[in-house]
Amino acid sequence: MQANPIFDADLIRRYDKAGPRYTSYPTAVQFHDGFDESEYRRQATISNARGGPLSLYFHIPFCDTVCYYCACNKVVTKVRAKAVPYLDDVYREMALQAALFEPGRPVEQLHWGGGTPTFLSPDQMRELMARTGRHFALKTDDTGEYSIEIDPREADAGTVAVLRELGFNRMSLGVQDFDPTVQQAVNRIQSEAQTLAVLQAARAEGFHGVSVDLIYGLPFQTVDSFLRTLDRVIDASPDRLSVFNYAHLPTRFMPQRRINADDLPAPAVKLSILEATIERLTSAGYVLIGMDHFAKPEDPLAIAQREGSLYRNFQGYATHAECDLVAMGVSAISQVGDSFSQNVKDLETYRLMLAEGRLPIERGLVVNDDDKLRRAVITELICHFELDGDAIGERFGIPFADYFSTELEHLAPFIDDGLVRVDGNRIQVLPVGRLMIRNVCMTFDRYLDTAGERRFSRTL
Repeated sequence: MQANPIFDADLIRRYDKAGPRYTSYPTAVQFHDGFDESEYRRQATISNARGGPLSLYFHIPFCDTVCYYCACNKVVTKVRAKAVPYLDDVYREMALQAALFEPGRPVEQLHWGGGTPTFLSPDQMRELMARTGRHFALKTDDTGEYSIEIDPREADAGTVAVLRELGFNRMSLGVQDFDPTVQQAVNRIQSEAQTLAVLQAARAEGFHGVSVDLIYGLPFQTVDSFLRTLDRVIDASPDRLSVFNYAHLPTRFMPQRRINADDLPAPAVKLSILEATIERLTSAGYVLIGMDHFAKPEDPLAIAQREGSLYRNFQGYATHAECDLVAMGVSAISQVGDSFSQNVKDLETYRLMLAEGRLPIERGLVVNDDDKLRRAVITELICHFELDGDAIGERFGIPFADYFSTELEHLAPFIDDGLVRVDGNRIQVLPVGRLMIRNVCMTFDRYLDTAGERRFSRTL
């Protein structure tokens, strides 16, 4: 099992800069509009030739109210009827997508995200899952990893029962913070009782795992106030936690303009919250999977990390690296064959393209051999905190030390600061360096000079 991280505030301040989260490599910044439907179809053919299971993602963009911190692609509305034409469009896209893939490829993973997926009515959710089962080979024995993002304000025990009936066995609960002052400042009024009722219902219905999402760095948060929320969450004993660093980017995300920057905790306070959070969670028995994810030692994520099979994709850390990802809905990102692709981001364009019988692809990227090599390097580092360069060299047919000679030289500051140890072609990220793992990965990213730091959040 990985040793617990060591918190060094001075080093963290020194390495705190903007950088990718590496849910993909190359990152979405490199996607371009030269990637079109014909290329996607070619990549689906490559995927079919390789075979293997699939992962499906559905983006449900609707939210009843806006959370001011949110950076997701969403449509804020109280008009539930807006879901009807959108679902009709999703069904059109699903039919187009399903026709590209060999029938019978099992769906090992399925995820509904948003927005708020439970904005849909129970009947609409049943219809969406039924249509999915007609087009794709869903697993009916409860062995797939079928997950959904839940806003506890938009769900109750009845909702949870419907989701379990449909085959969902994992859920992620959005909490962010239980403190009333913080909730008021970010326009997310959500009681502890609401949250725990959904969590308890998930357990009663036999969900395999429940994750809780928290955010630190929100207005009016202090170390003590955040630990009060954290202690309540620990008492509820979720299987996983995601503790995200709030990235205040009001020029990019309009809802964040409603947050008063003067109310945000100072950088030193944020670091203290992070340090206290890591100490409290590891003391409670959780394992730091990487970056901002924690899990119980018996959770599949922790097991995959110990076994060296952990993976990272657009949903974060994952356990099914072998799955091509087919994503549907506005702004959804697919990973098929040797490509990434993203759908258009607005409802009207999405509707018009599907009405014309076209896949609603806006941009994408075909990865080259160098991209695949660097993706493997970054994945090993960000998932397992170590890299066997000889194994990578043998796998890709390259002399590792020669190919990455410049990158290895750039690791010198990390080595000098005790963040990384290099022994021959083996790279190990030490406990004090694990919180700076994004910085270590950036050393191997050949696109950073062209991407520009302004496109990314701070690494810590």
